[in-house]
Amino acid sequence: MKKILTGVFVWSLSHFVVAETLSVDYASFYSHLAKIDNDDTPALQFAFGFKNITDGSLCEITAAKIVTQKVTLPVTVTTENRFLLPTEKALKQARATVELDIKQPTNQCDMSVQLETKSEYLKNHYSHHEIQDIYHQYNVFFDDMGGFLSFMMPSVTGLKFYFEALERDSVPSELYIDKQHVVLTETWIEQGKQIDFSEAPYRITATTN
Repeated sequence: MKKILTGVFVWSLSHFVVAETLSVDYASFYSHLAKIDNDDTPALQFAFGFKNITDGSLCEITAAKIVTQKVTLPVTVTTENRFLLPTEKALKQARATVELDIKQPTNQCDMSVQLETKSEYLKNHYSHHEIQDIYHQYNVFFDDMGGFLSFMMPSVTGLKFYFEALERDSVPSELYIDKQHVVLTETWIEQGKQIDFSEAPYRITATTN
């Protein structure tokens, strides 16, 4: 159980292999997307990808699309080989599939689902209210995931901000920096401080215990 709570969830999809094209029912994605499609977690999103089972790197996706009997919709793949999908019940009802061209043998790639903050929440300055709101939304998500078994789920302990090339002098000295990651602990967040970075983070995830 502990392994799934670093912001990434993994499960095997080897039985969906079709030559070099992986075809997955949209309903498989929708079951996850629907979990954050509500007013309580508007800042959160799932970013999908496929991890190589041999070295843990993301398998290279050269093309992706959503296909129904009537339409084909393009899907943008990032330089990190992750992609976002819309939360559309109509696509589920239409029995849409998500088709992905993957360079590696598809039976060596397992799906990876990363919970992260939406791009519109990535910026240089954060007020205390904004930090607290994002932190609260991650708490809501994990609490809802646990349900009546919440005692088995780890709790959110803070937020991790990811940067390309962060200037150390722009970060308060009491904050922990791991490579280009800045961690805001629950204790720091509760102090009611704001924060300014020398650049906007490219991702925010939760830290858990």
